[in-house]
Amino acid sequence: MRILYHHRTASKDGQAVHIEEMIDALRCEGHVVQVVAPGALRTTDSAPVQKSHGQMGEDMGWVHRLKAHLPKAVYELMECAYSYVAYRKLVTTARAFKPDVIYERYNLFLLSGLMAKKRLGIPLLLEVNAPLVQERLHHSGGLTLRRLATWSEGVVWRGADRVLPVTHVMADFVRGRGVPEAHIQVIPNGINRAHFKQAPERDEAKAQRGLQDRLVLGFTGFVRDWHGVDRIVDWMATPQAPSCTHLLVVGDGPVRQALEAQAGRLGLTGRVEFTGVIHRDQVPAHVAAFDVALQPAVTPYASPLKLMEYLVLGKAIIAPGTPNLREILTHESNALLFDESTPGSLEQALTRLCSDADLRARLALAAVQTIDRLDLTWGGNARRVVTLVEELP
Repeated sequence: MRILYHHRTASKDGQAVHIEEMIDALRCEGHVVQVVAPGALRTTDSAPVQKSHGQMGEDMGWVHRLKAHLPKAVYELMECAYSYVAYRKLVTTARAFKPDVIYERYNLFLLSGLMAKKRLGIPLLLEVNAPLVQERLHHSGGLTLRRLATWSEGVVWRGADRVLPVTHVMADFVRGRGVPEAHIQVIPNGINRAHFKQAPERDEAKAQRGLQDRLVLGFTGFVRDWHGVDRIVDWMATPQAPSCTHLLVVGDGPVRQALEAQAGRLGLTGRVEFTGVIHRDQVPAHVAAFDVALQPAVTPYASPLKLMEYLVLGKAIIAPGTPNLREILTHESNALLFDESTPGSLEQALTRLCSDADLRARLALAAVQTIDRLDLTWGGNARRVVTLVEELP
């Protein structure tokens, strides 16, 4: 199958990981993939995917810097204008490449894929990771062109031949915009098993970091205040926390300095550690050292990549019992879930899991089995996408 893959992502965070892994998975399944995107990722099929420099825990780069320095209306108009630029690239590429389908990662004000579909009659599959109008309105400083954003989001979602939300919660947003049920297929994020295959066993990984006598609590990614990692640090200073607990944050973030200062005030200096930005190839060896893997908070529609990393390496997971996470996690089966609305529930879960090695072992075993049970792999996602295309009328 010939697949024209389109995205507008220039960041080096989890979005880039998703894009790179999906392209590679489609190619590994024997399909020919041509990429149309901003200059960061290459567009030919013969060369390997140009990776996002392998940096994990990194912020959004020049896009966020541009957004921060421009008036909202100007930035949003630039997003609209990019649609026409990308549309011309798509049409030119499609005429030469002759794809069977356009696969697009949805972004706000991005009409290019739909325009190319209508111009050339090529089916459009639309991957949707977030309700970006709502996200921009409530979490990213607001929208000036709100009506245009709302209109464009609905038009693109309804115009695609199939819409691929990453969770059933996200699918509810899609239905709310009038997309027929038959056009919706939930495909969660996945994991590349091969990338984690060489990870050391936990004891070896802990020894490599000098943590062999510690109970390691771990978090991966770019840490923001809403993640609630400060609650973990506070709990570590209570009598309920074993004195051997050690927090390892694999990544960086804007709250790093505040968390390190908090640790110092609470007498936890040396027990709260940030790796800083590291190469993707180093992530498995760090996550392998976790005794307890932390997902203290989550956006309500997301399919977190860190969760897939925790599962594939067989970690005892603590996470909120939100509907999107319950699509994958089951309380006391493959994770210990807490009620976000109940004060102290996260701390109670930490106390319980850190004091019960048998429970940690049981959750860890079920966690790694979850990957096979639900086929939470990029290869599985690639096969699902191809099947959808083959079944199009």
